[in-house]
Amino acid sequence: MKKKLLFIIPSLNSGGGEKSLVTLLSKIDFDSYDVDLFLLDHHGLFMKFIPPQVRLLPLTESYRIFTLPLGPSLWKLLIRGKGRLAFNRMLFSLKNRIGNNVSRKEQYSWKYLSAVLSKLPQRYDVAVGFLEKTSTYFCVDKVDAHKKIGWVHIDYEKLGMDPEFDRPYFKRLDSIVTVSEECAQILKQRFPEEEHKIQVMYNIVSPLIIHQMANQDGKDIFKKQEDEIVIVSVGRLHYQKGFEMAIAACKKLLDRGYKVKWNIIGDGEERDKLTGLIEQYKLKDHFHLLGLRSNPYPYIKQADIYAQTSKFEGKSIAIDEAKILHKPILVTNFSTAKDQIEHGHDGLIVDMNVDAIAEGIEKLILDSGLRARLSMNLSQLKLGTEEEIYKFYGLVNGRVMGG
Repeated sequence: MKKKLLFIIPSLNSGGGEKSLVTLLSKIDFDSYDVDLFLLDHHGLFMKFIPPQVRLLPLTESYRIFTLPLGPSLWKLLIRGKGRLAFNRMLFSLKNRIGNNVSRKEQYSWKYLSAVLSKLPQRYDVAVGFLEKTSTYFCVDKVDAHKKIGWVHIDYEKLGMDPEFDRPYFKRLDSIVTVSEECAQILKQRFPEEEHKIQVMYNIVSPLIIHQMANQDGKDIFKKQEDEIVIVSVGRLHYQKGFEMAIAACKKLLDRGYKVKWNIIGDGEERDKLTGLIEQYKLKDHFHLLGLRSNPYPYIKQADIYAQTSKFEGKSIAIDEAKILHKPILVTNFSTAKDQIEHGHDGLIVDMNVDAIAEGIEKLILDSGLRARLSMNLSQLKLGTEEEIYKFYGLVNGRVMGG
């Protein structure tokens, strides 16, 4: 008999965790597993990559009304006689306006969002909250399952979450999966009582699929001029990614006389702020926010350098993808950088500041031999992680995962 699996994630709009989930779903043996997916938002960049065998669970009309802007939401809830939900909607809005930390807002507003989310009627063999915070809380509070798994895709300490809020939820999980050894150590230090549950499963990346998609667009995307260096970065426009440092580094490189075009693939809440910085530095012809791309691989393939200026990461899928495409890579020295890059061998790790980023890019521009050597070393590595799906099977079937 097939096992019944449920995956929970707020949306498939963009992001490494979201991409990791659709890749994992594409690898599942549907002859052995029935798979349901619960999303709080049925729109997004990666929706089209959900395998047809996966059943997307419906959302209620009450939830749809709850997620409208505050005024229309309150009015529609009240005229339907749902006064208690209207009260929770108001408190939900209030909690999301207090304080500066986005993660804590999501934590503290859960109980008000929870009021409009019914417990799922289906019983599952395994339920997976595939992202920290809301996915985990829904998995624990709203799902009946024999086994419950939480997934942490980030350096827990860097998000500024309230661990005391998460502690009772982690206690009720059977396993806590994270994406790198460094992230696992951080979780074990913060939650020593749950150490026996914490396991590592790398994000699944497929070199075959990435190379196929990278070759889908054969035209010159960037229309490069002579002696021009094209840099690409991929990531959500969020404080975590440090793109304000990339903009300032781009300015320094131009001031030193280098012909640089820096392109960011992604979108997010910092678009207006970053656009303002681009205008302030007069970089509109040199620093481009390209928005979301369902297929970023032709852009990475045609770039001269891939740069990741993050302040913190779990295990960056974008870095793994740039490695598969054999790009010279520069990353800042966030806590998990050394999990993915060996400095001087398959990329450069630089200090987390504007000057170091600019100097690292300059080094790659001036030393074509270094760029070629990094690319050659990457071409000799085994970079696919498709076998991680067997760790997942071991996890859902009750065996201890390796690695």
